[in-house]
Amino acid sequence: MSNMDEAGPAASWEFVEAMYADYLRDPASVPPEWQQYFQRMDGAAPSAPLPASRPAKAAVSPPSPAPVSAPPTGSARAKGGAGASTAPAPAPRAPGLQGEDLEHRVLMQHRVERLVRAYRGRGHIQARIDPLGTPTRYVPELDPQYYGFTEEDMDRQFYCETMRTEGPLTLRQIISRLRQIYCGSIAFQYLHIDDMRMRHWVQERIEGEQYWAPLPRNIQRRILTRLTDAVVFEQFVRRKFVGAKSFSLEGGESLIPLLDLAIGTAAQQGVKEIVLAMAHRGRLNVLANIIGKSPKEIFREFEDKDPDLYMGGGDVKYHMGYSSDYRTAAGQHVHLSLCFNPSHLEFVNPVALGRTRAKQDRLRDDERAQVMAMLIHGDAAFIGEGIVQETLNLSRLKGYQVGGTIHIILNNQIGFTTPPTEGRSTMYTTSVAKMLPAPIMHVNGEDPEAVARCIQLAMDFRKTFQVDVVIDMYCYRRLGHNEGDEPSFTQPLMYKLIEKKPSVRDAYLEKLIELGGVTRELAEQIEKKRTEALELQLSEARRSTRIMPPSSLMGRWKGYLGGPEPADDQPETGLPREQLSSLLERLTDLPEDFHLHPKLQRFMEARRAMAKGEQPLDWSAGEALALASLAVDGVRIRLSGQDSCRGTFSHRHAVLHDVENGNPYCPLQHLAGNQAPVDIINSPLSEAGVLGFEYGYSLDCPEGLIMWEAQFGDFVNVAQVIIDQFIASGEDKWRRLSGLVMLLPHGFEGAGPEHSSGRIERFLTLAADDNIQVAIPTTPAQMFHLLRRQALRRWRKPLVVFTPKSMLRHPRVVSSLDELASGRFQRVIPDPRHRAMDQVSRVLLCAGKLYYELEARREKLGVEDVAIVRLEQLYPFPRAELEALLGDCKPGTNVIWVQEEPENMGAWHYLRVTVSMQFLNRLPFSGICRPASASPATGSASAHQLEQEELLAKVFAAEQPVVRPRTETIIGTKQTQA
Repeated sequence: MSNMDEAGPAASWEFVEAMYADYLRDPASVPPEWQQYFQRMDGAAPSAPLPASRPAKAAVSPPSPAPVSAPPTGSARAKGGAGASTAPAPAPRAPGLQGEDLEHRVLMQHRVERLVRAYRGRGHIQARIDPLGTPTRYVPELDPQYYGFTEEDMDRQFYCETMRTEGPLTLRQIISRLRQIYCGSIAFQYLHIDDMRMRHWVQERIEGEQYWAPLPRNIQRRILTRLTDAVVFEQFVRRKFVGAKSFSLEGGESLIPLLDLAIGTAAQQGVKEIVLAMAHRGRLNVLANIIGKSPKEIFREFEDKDPDLYMGGGDVKYHMGYSSDYRTAAGQHVHLSLCFNPSHLEFVNPVALGRTRAKQDRLRDDERAQVMAMLIHGDAAFIGEGIVQETLNLSRLKGYQVGGTIHIILNNQIGFTTPPTEGRSTMYTTSVAKMLPAPIMHVNGEDPEAVARCIQLAMDFRKTFQVDVVIDMYCYRRLGHNEGDEPSFTQPLMYKLIEKKPSVRDAYLEKLIELGGVTRELAEQIEKKRTEALELQLSEARRSTRIMPPSSLMGRWKGYLGGPEPADDQPETGLPREQLSSLLERLTDLPEDFHLHPKLQRFMEARRAMAKGEQPLDWSAGEALALASLAVDGVRIRLSGQDSCRGTFSHRHAVLHDVENGNPYCPLQHLAGNQAPVDIINSPLSEAGVLGFEYGYSLDCPEGLIMWEAQFGDFVNVAQVIIDQFIASGEDKWRRLSGLVMLLPHGFEGAGPEHSSGRIERFLTLAADDNIQVAIPTTPAQMFHLLRRQALRRWRKPLVVFTPKSMLRHPRVVSSLDELASGRFQRVIPDPRHRAMDQVSRVLLCAGKLYYELEARREKLGVEDVAIVRLEQLYPFPRAELEALLGDCKPGTNVIWVQEEPENMGAWHYLRVTVSMQFLNRLPFSGICRPASASPATGSASAHQLEQEELLAKVFAAEQPVVRPRTETIIGTKQTQA
C-alpha cells in the first residue's frame, strides 16, 4: 500500500492511472520524475506481484491531479448496505490496458488502494456503534463496484502491506478485513490528523492483527466483575431509595470497566496521579466503584440526616468530589482526584486541567508523564458548550499543556429531551475535537471488549505523543434524565427499544458463558457478594452517628485557613530598602547579546533611576517588585491572561523580545539561582477556559501566587460561570479554598461601555461569609503590599483586584522605596491633608482613580474643609478602620460616597446596605453617582468628559445634600432622587 493514500487529493489515483496510460503510449509525454517512477514499476516481471516499495517512495512528490469527471452510475449495490441507493458503473480503464499484464495489475492495485483509503476515511459511517441498532446508511465509496470491480475480481490477489500479511490477499479477504476494522463496534476517525507519524501510528495499530486478538481470560473476568459492580450499585440504590435522584449510569455501565482498565494501564505507564472530572450522569457510581468513596457515606447523603451541618452551604451528592488511592488489578496504587462540579456540566474541564498542571509542576514533571487528566463528558454538552472548544484549544499551548487528556463521552444519544437532530449540526458530537490531532473512536458501549480496545489504544497514543484522545462511547439512558422523569413523553420509540434490552452485564455474561471462560454460578456469586456488601454499608449508614464532612485542609493545604478573616494573620509585607533596590536593578539586567527595542531603553533607564531612589516608583515597578521579592523567597509566580507579558496598556514588559531574532527574555526568571519558577503567559483569547484553568491550578498550589488578568475588566463577564459556580462559592459548597488573584482593569476613561467597568457590583453581590476579597489599590505601594499579603497569609481566599488604566502613568500615582519598605496594605487611606477629622465639614469616601480627580478639583477650588478618604478594600468591609478614622468627626458630618459608575452599579448599593445609612449612628451617609443605566458608560468620549465634569461639579457644589439618607444622581433628564 502506498503512503500516497495519506497525501490527500494531490495523490489521486485517477491521476496516477491517467499518467501511467500516457507513459505507456509515449514515455516522453510525462515528466522525467514520473518516467523514473514508472520505470521502477516496470522493472518487475509482468507475472510478479506488485512490489512492496510503493509510489510514496518515489524521488519526488506527485503533482496535483487535474479534475476527474464522475463516472456514470449503475444499479449494483454493496452487500450489507442499508437503504436504497445505486452504485456507479466500473471506471473506464485506460486504452490498451486489458488482460493480466503488469499495466492492468498496477491499475487494479491502485483501485484497491482507493478502496482501502475510503474505508479509512468513511468506514465509520457504516460502523455498528449504536446499541439501539440504528441502521447505517449506504456509502458508495465502500462498494467495490464503485471502483469497477466485478464478482470475478473478488478472488484476485492484491498486496495490502499495512495488514501485516506474509503475502497477497484476495480482494474478498481485504474487504472482509476492512469491514472488521472500520465497520464493526468501533468507528475510527484519524485522517484529520496532520502529523503523518501520528496518523500512521494509529493506522498500523488498528490494521494489525494483534489489536483484534481475543482478550485474555483474566481481562474478560475483570470486565465482567466491574460491570457487575456498576449494575448492582444502580439497582441497589433504585430499590432502597425509591424516587430519589441519582442520575443513574444504567445503559452506560461500560464506563466502569473502561475507567478501571484506564487506571491500570496508567499505573503501568508510570502515572502516579489522575485528575478526573465529570458531570452528574453516573457520578455516584464512579464515586463508589472507581474513586473509592464509601457507599456508607453516599447512603448517608441519601438519608440526609444531618441538615444542621449544611445550613446555607454544601452541595447535592451528585456534584461532590473525592480523592483516594486506587489499587489496580496488578497491585499498583494511583492517587485519584474527582473534581467537584456544579450543574454547569463542561465548565469543570479547564478546572481539572489546571489542577493537573499544578500537580505536574509541583512534581517537576516536565515530561507530563506522572499526572494525567481524564474528562468524562455528555454528548449534548460536548458539542453544545463553548467551554469545550476553549479547553481543547489549551491542550497544545505551552503554558497550559498537561501531556494529553483522555476524553470519554458518555453518549446517551440525547440531551435531556433533545435528540441529536435538534442539538447539533454535525454528524458526531465529537466534530469539534477535530481541531486537534486527536484520534477519535466511536464505540458501541454494549461491546465491553471493544471499549477495552479503545482505552488501551487511547492510553498508548497519549503516552507516545502526549496528545488528547477522544472515546465516544455510544450508550443510552435507561431511566431518562433522572429517576423521576418519564422519557417516553418525548422519545417513545427510543424507549420502546430500551425497555426490551438486557443490561450490558447480562449480555456480556452470555457471551463469556458461550466462550467457556466464565460459569453462570461464578457470575451469580460475584453479584451476590457485591449486593451483600452494599447491604452491610447501608446498615452501617443507618446505625452510625453523625459523620462530620471531611476536612479539605489536609496534605498541601495543612496549615492554611478558611472561614472568617482572622485578626492575627497580618504578615509583615515590607522589605529592606536595599533589597528592593537590588531587585529592581536586577530586573533591568539583560544578556549581553540581547537587543532591546529602542523604545524600551527609556523604560529600563527609568527602572534604574527608581532603583537608585532618583525618581519614585510607578505602578509597573511596584507590581514587579512584589513578584520578584516573592519569587526569590521561594513563592511560585504564575500570571496568565490576554497580552499579560507586555500588558494590555504596554506598562508591564515582563517578557522582552529581541528585536533582531525575536527571542523572549523574562528578567523575573533570572533573579537568583534558587528562586521559585515565574511563569508569565499570554493566554489565548479565552476568559472562561483560562480563568477556570487558573482556578484549578490554585486549588493544588496553595503556596503560590496564581493570577489571572483580564484584558479589560469587563471581559470577566464571559467567565461569570467560573466566578459564580467555583470561585465565589467553592468554599461554601465543597470546603475548597483558593488563593487565586483576578486582576481586572477598571476605570471610566471615555473608552465606551465595554472598556470601563470591571463590574464591581457583581462581585460585591457575591460577597458573603468572607468568601472573597475585593480591593481597589490606588498606589504602587498598595499594590506591592496587597500582592505580598495575598501570598504570605495563611488565610486563603480569592482576591479580586480592580487595577488601573490611566493611573498606570499618572504623575501622582507613584510611591517611594520607603513606602514599600515599611507598612502594610492599608484597607482605608486617610486624607493626608486632614489629620484632624474634627475640622472637616464633609467627608468624601471614594475608590480608585476618582480619588485623584477629586483631589485635583479640590485643589483647583481651594476647598479646605472637605476630606477625601480612599476605601482600598471593599470586601471584607473594613468597618473597624473606617469608623476609627471617622471617630473624631463632629456629629452630623456628612459622609458621602462618590463613584463614577451609574447608581445601579459600582459599590453604592452594597455600601448603602452595609453602612445602614449611618456611620457610628451619628454621621449621615449618602451617595453621588451617575444616573442608573442599562449600560455601564457612554460610547462618546466627549459625553464622558461632560458627565465627569458634572459629577465633580455636583460633589463640590455650594449646596450640599441635606442631612438625610438619600442618593443624588446627576446629568440631564436622568436626574433623580432616592
